[in-house]
Amino acid sequence: VLHSSAMVNSQGKLLFNIYVAFYCLAVTLPKICICSQFSIPSSYQSNKDPGAFPVATNGEPFPWPELRLPNTVTPLHYDLLIHPNLTSLDFVASEKIEVLARADTQFIILHSKDLEIKDATLQSEEDSRYMKPGEKLRVLSYPIHQQIALLVPEKLMPGRKYYVDIDFQAKLADGFQGFYKSTYRTLGGEQRIIAVTDFEPTEARMAFPCFDEPLFKANFSIKIRRESRHIALSNMPKVKTIELEGGLLEDHFETTVKMSTYLVAYIVCDFKSVSGTTSSGVKVSIYASPDKWSQTHYALQATLKLLDFYEKYFDINYPLSKLDLIAVPDFGSGAMENWGLITYRETSLLFDPKTSSASDKLWVTVVIAHELAHQWFGNLVTMEWWNDIWLNEGFANYMELVSVNATYPELQFDDSFLNLCFEVIARDSLNSSRPISKPAETPTQIQEMFDEVSLTRSCLEGDFTSGGVCYSDSKMTSNTLASLRGNVEVKEMMTTWTLQKGIPLVVVRRDGRSLRLQQERFLKGIFKEDPEWKPLQERWYLWHIPLTYSTNSSNAIHRHILKSKTDTLDLPEETSWVKFNVDSNGYYIVHYEGNGWDQLIEQLNQNHMLLRPKDRIGLIHDVFQLVSAGRLTLDKALDMTRYLQHETSSPVLLKGLSYLELFYHMMDLRNISDVSENLKHYLLQYFKPVIDRQSWSDEGSVWDRMLRSAVLKLACDLNHAPCIRKAAELFSQWMESNGKLNIPTDVLKIVHSVGARTTEGWNYLLEQYELSMSGAEKNKILYALSTSKHQEKLMKLIELGMEGKVIKTQDLAVLLHAIARNPKGQQLAWNFVRENWTHLLQKLVFLYVQCVFLHAVKLFFESLKAQGSHLDIFQIVLETITKNIKWLEKNLPTLRSWLLVHI
Repeated sequence: VLHSSAMVNSQGKLLFNIYVAFYCLAVTLPKICICSQFSIPSSYQSNKDPGAFPVATNGEPFPWPELRLPNTVTPLHYDLLIHPNLTSLDFVASEKIEVLARADTQFIILHSKDLEIKDATLQSEEDSRYMKPGEKLRVLSYPIHQQIALLVPEKLMPGRKYYVDIDFQAKLADGFQGFYKSTYRTLGGEQRIIAVTDFEPTEARMAFPCFDEPLFKANFSIKIRRESRHIALSNMPKVKTIELEGGLLEDHFETTVKMSTYLVAYIVCDFKSVSGTTSSGVKVSIYASPDKWSQTHYALQATLKLLDFYEKYFDINYPLSKLDLIAVPDFGSGAMENWGLITYRETSLLFDPKTSSASDKLWVTVVIAHELAHQWFGNLVTMEWWNDIWLNEGFANYMELVSVNATYPELQFDDSFLNLCFEVIARDSLNSSRPISKPAETPTQIQEMFDEVSLTRSCLEGDFTSGGVCYSDSKMTSNTLASLRGNVEVKEMMTTWTLQKGIPLVVVRRDGRSLRLQQERFLKGIFKEDPEWKPLQERWYLWHIPLTYSTNSSNAIHRHILKSKTDTLDLPEETSWVKFNVDSNGYYIVHYEGNGWDQLIEQLNQNHMLLRPKDRIGLIHDVFQLVSAGRLTLDKALDMTRYLQHETSSPVLLKGLSYLELFYHMMDLRNISDVSENLKHYLLQYFKPVIDRQSWSDEGSVWDRMLRSAVLKLACDLNHAPCIRKAAELFSQWMESNGKLNIPTDVLKIVHSVGARTTEGWNYLLEQYELSMSGAEKNKILYALSTSKHQEKLMKLIELGMEGKVIKTQDLAVLLHAIARNPKGQQLAWNFVRENWTHLLQKLVFLYVQCVFLHAVKLFFESLKAQGSHLDIFQIVLETITKNIKWLEKNLPTLRSWLLVHI
């Protein structure tokens, strides 16, 4: 749909205002929840006793018992001077924090983690004006809460400003958090080191003592000392460089707008950039290591286009004069939205036309769009606390969809966005899911808020473009909410979605023209006949669900809000079928009781085009989810896929194939050879026309290309002779050209996987992996290497991943996951994870565990759960494994008999 520019501007401004209003809702929503259901972790219970205070490292009482900082002192401005040494891998630094006392107090509590405090002094505003020296402060440390206390000689007076000077030093961190070192290799094989920051959510305290909570916004003036061979980057443009003794340079950056500590960023590196300017005059630069400079051009084009779009759409200018995007060689997540200096994993920013596939291009575009959206949603307006991170992530995800559809319609991202929704549904379908908004106190609990649930992913100031700290104003909140129609209904509806976990199942039973509706909580792996099912349903689970539905009788889309456990609707006319959740836009699963599913399957077989493509995707998704919940038999879901031989939509075909491929790998992993062989024959026979029409090229639309990659990969995985022959031929030509031949990017992973089947090919791929300057190519090669049937080769990969030089530590989790999906590597990967669990947790931010159907795995995680560590993560793993075991026990006989009928 095309909009006039005036309409686009008004809609964008309205959307941003709605986002701000939701922050106001977030302030009022917690008042509704039953707070007694939440408990403080046992390790912090003792500190809730008003008479009990923790003990500092020197044995003295620490004056503050809470995890959250007091609001008696708030920061206004930080002056930071940082000098990293990239040879000794440490840094020395100093800071002057201008603070405002809001109450009389004899201590200032700051966050600090793994920093050595050398000196701390305090000046009053008057002392500073007359250049009087500061008074030395005693410093107490309480590492359990990652806090330090500065004990002031005289009480601070309310309403007065003070200046805190702190000198400190630390090692550059080894992981991916705080101020850490990152390494890369040049084409000539030289290893180089850079220093980079990543502070979200609670790691700014690893780089400088600070008020490390999002509400404590302040301005930051940053200075960085460096050698002449390096450059320094930070949130703001550089204003000047001063030459110091010994050949050192000191860069001074403009003072930032008011912002939270987690958005501060600075980097010392030797990278090169490409730059351009938006229509409003914002300078955009893309940075990468020198040998990867040529891969930055697509990101520049995309950023300029997307930033222009956002400014016009929101009718709110990007508030800084420059924006840098940098590809970091070692990075824990996909990207981080630091204001004015966005950091990316290389594969999320760099695009190499020779090795990056259609899906790689889509990924880079979407991640750029997501992080740019955060410059407004999150940076300009920020949640008061991490329990409302879903507001940041949810709106950024939504704006991915809006912006990429508008600027790059040829990428057809609208269809890909459904997969994100399905990922969230998979997580929300477990009993171990959590509410979108949930109390989070400890750094670990805060980190766990950044999951699929917040990717469905608080108060106002008159002029929020100034970036100032805002404090709750009931009148302003009321006025803003009044701008939303039916704000009471919005509040009631939002409460049902943000304060309770899970996803609803809407059960539809049709009787003539009457539809009886019922809602309940949808749970996978817990069946209606299980004793625990009823207690889990009898808890307060009631959603306000905006339903949509269509029939074969007309093109009309009907709407209804289901607010009660049961309801009844009357159809306006006779119809042969009814389909709920039009275009899969709603967040719920639908089950059609009686003959509802049979009617829809019959329609798909007769003429699937009468149903919209997204409706067909939704039906395929829901039918297999219902099998996992024991509400449908597997043969009914498999019957639905029979129409796919006539399917013309690539996204729909991919969705159907994904389930059948999953079942094949499931049987292959478990060595259930009769079923895996029959399923293999069924897939090759039934989808032969689809396989045969795929070309080994990069031609066609994005979805044509993604279908080609998926179909040919499946065909070669199933040892389809023509597929193996063609891939082997291309791989031989590539080896003979010494890696110079350009293989079509969409089949590159397939060709490498077939090539890795020989010892010569595997060894050559490992050599090329180390030499490659393309992250996209390295990903494809690493996957191919992980498919080897030789355990000694798989073990070599794991050892290289643990060492972290050839295979970077950031890729170890994905590598282990890939090896665990390999029947020959499943037990190997599991043994390694079990034996090195503690070490792996130290190396990895998140560890993806392939939840294979092993009771030994289940027992291991049950023992870890009993120890009480990382409880949420272990509960998810345990429930997933249990669910998979139950699925297999319940559905294997059905799958076996269904295949015997259809091959």
